[in-house]
Amino acid sequence: MPKKFRPELRDRAVRMVYDRQVREGGPRAASIRAVAPQLGVGEETLRIWCNRYGPTEPAGPGEPLEEENRRLRRELAEARRANEILKAASAFFGSGTRPPHDEMIAFIDMHREQFGAWAICRILGATECGFITSRGYRASKNRNASARSVRDEILIEEVQRIHQENYSVYGVRKMWHAMQHAGWDVGRDQVARLMKIAGLQGVRRGRKPVTTRPEAGDDQRPDLVERRFVADRPQQLWVADITYVRILTGFCYVAFITDVFSRRIVGWAVAPTLHTEQLPLLALEHALLATGVSRNVSGLIHHSDRGSQYVSLAYSDALLAAGVKASVGTVGDSYDNALAETVNGLYKAELIYSKRIWESVSEVELATMGWVHWWNTARLHEALDYRTPASVEASYTHPTTTAPATV
Repeated sequence: MPKKFRPELRDRAVRMVYDRQVREGGPRAASIRAVAPQLGVGEETLRIWCNRYGPTEPAGPGEPLEEENRRLRRELAEARRANEILKAASAFFGSGTRPPHDEMIAFIDMHREQFGAWAICRILGATECGFITSRGYRASKNRNASARSVRDEILIEEVQRIHQENYSVYGVRKMWHAMQHAGWDVGRDQVARLMKIAGLQGVRRGRKPVTTRPEAGDDQRPDLVERRFVADRPQQLWVADITYVRILTGFCYVAFITDVFSRRIVGWAVAPTLHTEQLPLLALEHALLATGVSRNVSGLIHHSDRGSQYVSLAYSDALLAAGVKASVGTVGDSYDNALAETVNGLYKAELIYSKRIWESVSEVELATMGWVHWWNTARLHEALDYRTPASVEASYTHPTTTAPATV
C-alpha cells in the first residue's frame, strides 16, 4: 500500500525544499532531488507537493519580514530560471511553430540537468507554440525506440559521413543525390530533416575577386564562344581563369582550365606571382599533358578573358604550337567567361573559405590538388545531371558501358 504522509510532514518537506533553494540557489528540481531521499519521500511525490502546497500567495500584513524576503527570493529565482529556459529555446522556436516531437525530446535531454524536465515542459508549454508535457516526456523515455528513430540514427551517421567526405559543401539537393548514389532509398525532404537534426548545411559562394589586368594594346583575337558554354564532346572547348588566395605573407594565385563538356578541370597551377610562365602557362602545359592534346585534335577552342597573362606572346605561342584556337571575351565582362568564374567561385567557397587564412603557397597547392581530384572524380555536378566529370567522360568514351558513379 502507498505511504500516507501527515500534513505536517508534507509542509515540512515543502518548506525545506524552498529553504534549500533560497540558500543554495539553482533550480527547484535540484533541491527536490537533495531533500527527497533524506526525508524518505519520492522525488515525484515531493515535486507534486511543492507545486500544490508551495507558497504562492503574497505576504500578508502580519507576515514576518524574513519570510517575505525568502518568498521574494524564491519568486526571483523562478523568474530567472524561466527566462533562462526561454532564452535557451529562442532559436528552437525560430520557425514560429511547435517543433517536431523528436526535437522536443532532444531539447529536454540537453537541458534537463540544468533546469529540470518538469520546469522546461511547464514554461515552454505556456508559450504560443506549445510544448510536450512532462508526462509525455517520461512516456517517450520509457517506450521502446520506434523503427523510424532507429533508421534515423543509421541515416544520420551516413549523412554526416557523406557530407564530410565531400568537403562539407553539399546542400540538400546534392546530399539527396549523393545518398541515392550510395544506395540509400531516401526522399529529398527526409534528407533535409536529417541534415537539420545533424546541424549540417551546404556552403554558399561569396565574392568573386578580380585577378587579371586587361592588356593595354589592341587585341584582334575574336570571341568564338559568345557566352554559349556548350560542347558536344571532350576537348572541344576549354575555359580558363585566375583567382587568388590570401596567405600569411600576402597572396598566391591559382589558374584553372576546365573542359566545358565534362566540367573536368584538365589543368591547374598555383604560384606566388601572376607571371605568365609561372601560372597560366604552367596550367596550360598541365592540361595539354593530361589530355594528350596535339595538332591531331582539330577544333579545340581555348577561351579566356583579355587579361595580360592570356594575351601574352608566350601564352599565344603555346596555344599555336598545340593547334588550339584562342578565344577571348570582352574587357570587364565576367559573363563572357561565366563558366570559368563559376569554377573559381566554387573553389573559393568549397575549399579556401573553410580556413580563415592559409599559411603558405605549398599548403594551398596541396589542398588544391586534393580538391581538384575530388571535383573530377567524386563531386556531383548539377549541370551534369548529378554525375561526376569522370563518369561523363567514361560514358562518352564507352557509350554502351554505364560508368559507376563515385560518391
